[in-house]
Amino acid sequence: MSEALPRHALTLSPTGGLEPPAALAVFLRQPVWLEIGFGAGEHLAAQASSHPGVNLIGCEVFEPGIVRLLAQIEHCPLHNIKIFADDARLLIAALPRSSIDRVFILFPDPWPKRRHEKRRIISREILDALAVIMMAGAELRLVTDDRNYVSWMLERATDHPAFKWLARGPSDWRERPEDWPPTRYEEKARAAGRVPVFLRLRRRAAE
Repeated sequence: MSEALPRHALTLSPTGGLEPPAALAVFLRQPVWLEIGFGAGEHLAAQASSHPGVNLIGCEVFEPGIVRLLAQIEHCPLHNIKIFADDARLLIAALPRSSIDRVFILFPDPWPKRRHEKRRIISREILDALAVIMMAGAELRLVTDDRNYVSWMLERATDHPAFKWLARGPSDWRERPEDWPPTRYEEKARAAGRVPVFLRLRRRAAE
């Protein structure tokens, strides 16, 4: 990890900007997708492999997941992934406005105890921040297998003026779209009898 990560990493400068700036500038010339909390990285790697014309940034703080993704990047190899191994909110604050074409937040920790709800990644604050970096028409994809968190997500996302829920019928949230690769977390949820809910939202054009 100590040798591989620097080849694929984005880091913060002391002033809060992303480094290396030259590499970031080149990276942003193509459409960019962002995954927050990529787990073991299988979804991120699959998207990178299927969309070579898209660049992807993955955020993760847990070392085992980072190591797994690095192994996939080096083995394939994949040249269109950058890793930010720190708090995603720091990355979001450093990214240029209207620079992201798609955001994935898949199976985030539901923090089921009421006293821990404030730790949930889906909040008005994070949606406000994502709205700044997402371009008009960009897509936000959320999935959870926690029923309480589904309600929490929908309440905040559909109430946000920058986002429009794209569902037209039950199949739109009950079935994973074909271009949405499965993860081990989904397999684990289904094996335990929990049904994932897939939410797709569109970034509205600024008025």
